[in-house]
Amino acid sequence: MAFSIAIDGPAGAGKSTIAKALAKRLGFIYVDTGAMYRTMALELLRKGISPEDVPAMEQACQDVEISIAYEEGSQQVYLNGENVSSLIRREEVGNMASVSAANGKIREKLVDLQRQMAARENVVMDGRDIGTCVLPQADVKIYLTASVHTRAMRRYKEYLEKGQKVDLQQIEKDIEKRDYQDMHRDISPLKQAEDAVLLDSSDMGIEEVIDAMIALYEKKKQ
Repeated sequence: MAFSIAIDGPAGAGKSTIAKALAKRLGFIYVDTGAMYRTMALELLRKGISPEDVPAMEQACQDVEISIAYEEGSQQVYLNGENVSSLIRREEVGNMASVSAANGKIREKLVDLQRQMAARENVVMDGRDIGTCVLPQADVKIYLTASVHTRAMRRYKEYLEKGQKVDLQQIEKDIEKRDYQDMHRDISPLKQAEDAVLLDSSDMGIEEVIDAMIALYEKKKQ
């Protein structure tokens, strides 16, 4: 019986970092939803479909098969059976993904593929609406958050490590704006599922957060 863990939360809460590490600890598959949108974008580019041609995009996505596997500890993404892991990080693919991801039909297709993966594999999936929309029947649901200041500081430090000069107050404003947009968007707004466990990581390290999630997993498995 496949086991699924859904992690939702606002931008900068560390969802992807935590989800990847958690999946590795448990031996689960981390479902990189962003990589799946990029893979769909690659298919659209290969077919020469313009970002403005909505009907063509919606038609092209219907028969696409996308899957994720881990081989020798590394994530591999497959498009119709072809390993495209090295192709989906190109800039033009990212640009197409940012457009196509807003299409309702493409989203429906990818959500369906994500649910299929969760039905047959043990998965950890993170995002804004995993527990509320994508995997409403997930075995464990977690809403991972942190204060705006904490999330801003994390981003601030990341920029500094890259040698980029940034303004902390501006980052805080940007995060507050992103939170508002995510929580008030028309399609699948960010919110804590009623049966999700709230986990505030403001004063927790990565390993502490992972340990807390594993405890929830083990409790559910009992």
